[in-house]
Amino acid sequence: MIATVINAAAIVLGSVIGLFIRKGIKDEYRNIVFTAAGLTSLTIGIQMVLETTHILAFALSLMLGGLLGTMLDVEGRIERLGERLKQRFASKSEGAFAAGFLNGSVLFCTGAMAILGSFQAGTEGNYSLILTKSVLDGFVSIIFASAMGIGVAFSALSVFVYQGVLTLLSGSIKPYVSELMLAELTGTGGALILMIGLGLLGIKSFKTGNFLPAILVIVGLVLVMPILSFL
Repeated sequence: MIATVINAAAIVLGSVIGLFIRKGIKDEYRNIVFTAAGLTSLTIGIQMVLETTHILAFALSLMLGGLLGTMLDVEGRIERLGERLKQRFASKSEGAFAAGFLNGSVLFCTGAMAILGSFQAGTEGNYSLILTKSVLDGFVSIIFASAMGIGVAFSALSVFVYQGVLTLLSGSIKPYVSELMLAELTGTGGALILMIGLGLLGIKSFKTGNFLPAILVIVGLVLVMPILSFL
């Protein structure tokens, strides 16, 4: 768990630095910060999406996951959680707290590094991958927090819970996580990060939270691929 704690701390530290930058920046330069955050998201998202090798499963996971998330109002639930965190811990003048919390959580929790790093930490006591991820997350959180505020820092809670659970359960879960599973999880997560980037650039706004169930859908689809080979 120590590696996950370090990862969460790196996000908090990077966010604090980003908040100092945010306070000192003039309004006329704020769009530059949003553009940088948006382009960073697009770059990460494109790199991740290219990992997918089963485009039908990828498309189905986004469609079915989006429908399920809309039915369950996942975005609304996350926003309400963000508002409760804001009322409890953050300044009332803080703007899009929930957006920073959600976007940061998606960015830092999706991808193969979070899964593989947690498995290595839990089964081998090898923290190198999570520590590498911690450095990357710390730098990215500077950009995101300077654009979206303190909500990004609270996404460290999501990282702590997500990677912590994976680490503790790694011995039981690892046998079921193949290279194909990692690739498709990374590709689907990349699509969510692309949504974040497009929103930050003002091109198209998505309810990204409603697509989070796509992560579970793609896991199910990969598991049935030996039976449904057309996927």
